[in-house]
Amino acid sequence: MARPVSLLYRLYERRLLRELDKSVPVPRHVGVITDGNRRWAKEFGATTADGHRAGAEKIVEFLGWCDEIDVDIVTLYVLSKENLARSAEEVEVLIEIISDLVEKIAALKGVGVQLVGDLEILPPGLRARLEAATSAGDCQMRVNVAVGYGGRQEIVNAVKSLLRLRTDEGTDLETIISELSPQQISEHLYTKGQPDPDLIIRSSGEQRLSGFLMWQSAYSEFYFCEAYWPDFRRTDFLRAVRDYGLRQRRFGK
Repeated sequence: MARPVSLLYRLYERRLLRELDKSVPVPRHVGVITDGNRRWAKEFGATTADGHRAGAEKIVEFLGWCDEIDVDIVTLYVLSKENLARSAEEVEVLIEIISDLVEKIAALKGVGVQLVGDLEILPPGLRARLEAATSAGDCQMRVNVAVGYGGRQEIVNAVKSLLRLRTDEGTDLETIISELSPQQISEHLYTKGQPDPDLIIRSSGEQRLSGFLMWQSAYSEFYFCEAYWPDFRRTDFLRAVRDYGLRQRRFGK
């Protein structure tokens, strides 16, 4: 059901790639909110499960595009805490699709998988399969898969982790408070040790983060695309990267 790529679009993609090759900086870390699977399915008269499967297939394709232009880190928002409150039937399908997806990503050459989210709230079967697919060590591209993820909860968990560490070291509360810094909190986030995302892309026309990487996105550039995620094209991705490269980043200065 994917829409065909016309010759005109292929020529346009080549032009965009040439522009990137010349002078446009490429984001090192790209975050993506893969939104619109259910609406895409409804538009085609397909099932919700069909929409989620099409979205999963698009993610694998998307990672190929990222690898093509040497993106180092990709963070995928595939399952929020709120998603787990959907109907039992939809959650069951999502669990199976996400498990299969993460295993496919882990099997890609040069790709390492890291889970970001509150794994404690995941169904045990899903958590076991996801953790089995994670990998450490050197890789060409690191893929963070956000599952059971909530941006506010991430910050709460980071602060709890920091307080626990400092108190275990014997540090008194007043000292902890006086020394508390953004850097200390960053060191306890799910993405600790990684650079913050340079570019965050959201499909489906919605213009909000929905709690995605709330701390890390303070100085990220955002790109909102009208296409539903299963219809997101390589052309859309290259446009987003070009748009990012043409912006003047000030980091609040």
